Amino acid sequence: MEVEKFFGSSYSGTKRFSQQDVATANATGFGAAADDYMERGIDLNEQLIRNKPATFFMSVSGNSMINAGIYDGDIVIVDRSIKPVNGKIVIAVIDGEMLIRRYEQSFNRLRLVPETAKLSAIEINEFSDFKIWGVVICIIRNI
Repeated sequence: MEVEKFFGSSYSGTKRFSQQDVATANATGFGAAADDYMERGIDLNEQLIRNKPATFFMSVSGNSMINAGIYDGDIVIVDRSIKPVNGKIVIAVIDGEMLIRRYEQSFNRLRLVPETAKLSAIEINEFSDFKIWGVVICIIRNI
């Protein structure tokens, strides 16, 4: 995966507001009956991001994860505060190159497995320049 675009988390969120904090104005002095049932719009940052300072958006290029439903041009939301566990999709840095792969760990063996038959798994050994950059928590795709 080459990272085409890299977006940091600078959104401060709206969780500090509740429905009662939304100001309403009515020139007649009487509120509409529906105002009591009015809801805020859906904020995807509130729905998808758990840890704002550790969350990043990345654009995917390549087809190494097509069987996992991640395609070229998709945007993945990556949380750097989540510990990688067996079976999770991660962003890994190997020899300075960022890759998106499935994390597979057993006893003393660590592999990064692509979700396509065209590529083979990468075996990580003690001599590899390797680091888990973050765990993918969400995929965003335009249709």
